[in-house]
Amino acid sequence: MTSQVEFIRFRFIKDAFKRFLPNEQAVSLAIILIVSFVLIYSLADLLMPVYIAIVLAYLLESLVIKTETLNMPRMAAVYLVFSLFMTCLGFLLFYLMPIVSQQAVELVQQIPDIINRARIGIMRLPELYPKFISESKIQDFMFAVQRELLTYGQSVLSLSAASVIGLVSAMIYLFLVPMMVFFFLKDKAILVSWFIQFMPRDRNLTVRVWQEVDEQIGNYVRGKIAEVFILWAVSYATYSALGLNYALLLAVLMGLSVIIPYVGATLVTFPVLGVAYVQWGFGVDEFMYTIIAYSVIQSLDGVLLVPVLFSEAVNLHAVAIIVAILLFGGMWGFWGVFLAIPLATVVKAVLTAWPRIDDKGGCPNY
Repeated sequence: MTSQVEFIRFRFIKDAFKRFLPNEQAVSLAIILIVSFVLIYSLADLLMPVYIAIVLAYLLESLVIKTETLNMPRMAAVYLVFSLFMTCLGFLLFYLMPIVSQQAVELVQQIPDIINRARIGIMRLPELYPKFISESKIQDFMFAVQRELLTYGQSVLSLSAASVIGLVSAMIYLFLVPMMVFFFLKDKAILVSWFIQFMPRDRNLTVRVWQEVDEQIGNYVRGKIAEVFILWAVSYATYSALGLNYALLLAVLMGLSVIIPYVGATLVTFPVLGVAYVQWGFGVDEFMYTIIAYSVIQSLDGVLLVPVLFSEAVNLHAVAIIVAILLFGGMWGFWGVFLAIPLATVVKAVLTAWPRIDDKGGCPNY
């Protein structure tokens, strides 16, 4: 009886294993995925500049290819695209970042005034709605808020001690990443051929999955970068025309908010409305104009910009997007959040293309 149970158990495990890995191509793809994940996850702290350079080179490669279609030699195309990349990087680092940093410091210095004005407005609530809100509850709430802000301020001060190390790391990144991006573009054929020699011979399924992922991820990431810059430019022009304080900082936050779907748009609402409230107060025309302009920009982004930029991008369920953001953001921080949807696309493409056998023991389904 025991031998029969063990035989049935062995038969079940064997059938499940065969159903999951029905042929050599599936085995090859599984090995590639497991090895890639282990190497990327375990060496993320050491090789993060390399990963960043690979992502940037991958994004710039499409521009190089388009430039080559204009009958330009590849080396000339690489130099041209890399020069444009360095120009944009220099603009961000030496012009945009100092202004944004200065405005951020000024905004942080005004946080006590913002809290004080909010406290005055909140303390009026018991007078307006005595049946629903008591003064003791308001005081307890304000005490809890002040305690949390104090804790946050202490954590910020503790992080400032590591600012020197962070500055050194940033300088290393600024030197190594552009250099590696250039060599990845320049020696693409050599590096790809070197990498392929370590791949399994039977990799047709892997190639097919990569082609699908390459098309979808390329469309998504390039569209997302375009969306960030378009939203930033439109927001900056609008806020500057309205005379809103910290227009450049708020515009940058508006652009970066699209990196985190659903969540980013909600988070950026508070600083925009908070700055407008402190500057003008409720009931003023300028405050209402700011609310209307912010709502119009968000609506145009969702109704017009997203369909145009992502018409060929992947279609993932909202739950899948949120899970991907939480999972990959928890593992790799900012870059995990930024690449959450492309990484979810990889998972979806693998699951879609994975060979299957039917319940009757038929051939694998491709």
